[in-house]
Amino acid sequence: MKRILCTTAALATGVVMLAFPALAAPVAEAAAEVAAPAAEAAPAVFTPTAEMVNKGDVAWMMVSTAFVLMMSVPALALFYGGLVRAKNMLSVLMQVLTIVCVAALVWFGWGYSMAFTSTGTPFPAIVGGLDKAFLANVGVGTFAATFSNGVYLPELVFVMFQMTFACITPALIVGAFAERIKFTSLIIFVVAWLTLAYFPIAHMVWYWAGPDFLHTAPTDMGLLWGWGALDFAGGTVVHINAGIAGLVGCLIVGPRIGYKTEPMPPHSLVMTMIGASLLWIGWFGFNAGSALESNAFAALAFINTFVATAAAGAAWAMIEQITHKKPSLLGAASGVVAGLVAITPAAGFAHPGTAIILGAVASAICYFFVTTVKNKLGYDDSLDVFGIHAVGGIVGAIGTGVVADPALGGQGWIDYTTPVAAAGEFDMVTQVITQCWAVGVTVAWTSVVSAVLFLILKNTLGLRPDAEAETNGLDISEHGERAYN
Repeated sequence: MKRILCTTAALATGVVMLAFPALAAPVAEAAAEVAAPAAEAAPAVFTPTAEMVNKGDVAWMMVSTAFVLMMSVPALALFYGGLVRAKNMLSVLMQVLTIVCVAALVWFGWGYSMAFTSTGTPFPAIVGGLDKAFLANVGVGTFAATFSNGVYLPELVFVMFQMTFACITPALIVGAFAERIKFTSLIIFVVAWLTLAYFPIAHMVWYWAGPDFLHTAPTDMGLLWGWGALDFAGGTVVHINAGIAGLVGCLIVGPRIGYKTEPMPPHSLVMTMIGASLLWIGWFGFNAGSALESNAFAALAFINTFVATAAAGAAWAMIEQITHKKPSLLGAASGVVAGLVAITPAAGFAHPGTAIILGAVASAICYFFVTTVKNKLGYDDSLDVFGIHAVGGIVGAIGTGVVADPALGGQGWIDYTTPVAAAGEFDMVTQVITQCWAVGVTVAWTSVVSAVLFLILKNTLGLRPDAEAETNGLDISEHGERAYN
């Protein structure tokens, strides 16, 4: 395990060292090209107004926010809860529920400001400052940009929508070391990890001032956004981020007592099926809501989320039929989640036809990692967080560079500098390389942060309960109650 962790840290450091010099120059050149004419024209500072808010967009985004919250509670809680043994079911439900509560408060406190501002910080391309901590200067009269010139949302709506992403991401991590983690240590880890990993990566990938500000503030954007990395709804920010953290966590925490020597079947696949189904429904808010408007791009993300997921679930079942002659419900549900993960970064860019291919390919690759790679390497990723979320997210993120190509029916990348946003030039090879850099930076950042936090907790408060408590189950030892009486 030490060898794996050292190798991960070395690779992470190498990626960061390589990424910055390799890409800083072209970004600076591009910014200068935009800034030069902007400085000559000296346009007036743009100020959004309430007249630029569309009530239909507001309604859609509030519904999407509720959908994404449903993905955490109850969907993810039920999905994970059904997969563990009965003696640990309540502990998983409690972990997910509490993480949602804590993450929402942290987002209100300093998360939103760190992710979606660029003032009050010495590294504006890496992380935001605290100018909007505790929602200071945010109210009914402030507005957040969408992807259209002259179209805005009430900032509070944007705050709430992004809050739900901050809630589900750390909740995903717990599946990697389910059935063997101290509750208090986990919650402390979540607060620190959100602050040091999630908020900076969200800022680097998603932050920009908006299309109306490109002429006056051409460099006001996160690092990876400035590189041109495409992540429509969170392939890097959510899934790779959480999946890599989960892998690091399960390696440092260690395997469950009895892993590979005694059976550990899911106690309720019915519950897992309900959870997976609710995840699929909620994911429409996750992906289509990320358009930030009720428009054609939201519709595109919606149908891509539908068909890519269907293809992935069917592909996993077909693979099991071929290899084992018996397709399993667990497998089909796993395929569904793999498809949801893979299409997330590409949802608003791909044609439905290529979305189907992406979902099927991701499902096959995730199947290989879950059934073969994990067994060969021997790490105890309890609920396959790495095998589905990290691997599926990586396939989806890199695949976005392919399926976004207009030659394949994709949307390419959008030139927001024009009065009416239009499709810009697209080079598949260049975009795939950019996507790989974005994946590398995300893997590097969260690997290092997660390893440091887990090791600190392991050597202070401890990460796992004693052997007797783990054997009896975390429901009793950590919470003093049972899921079933």
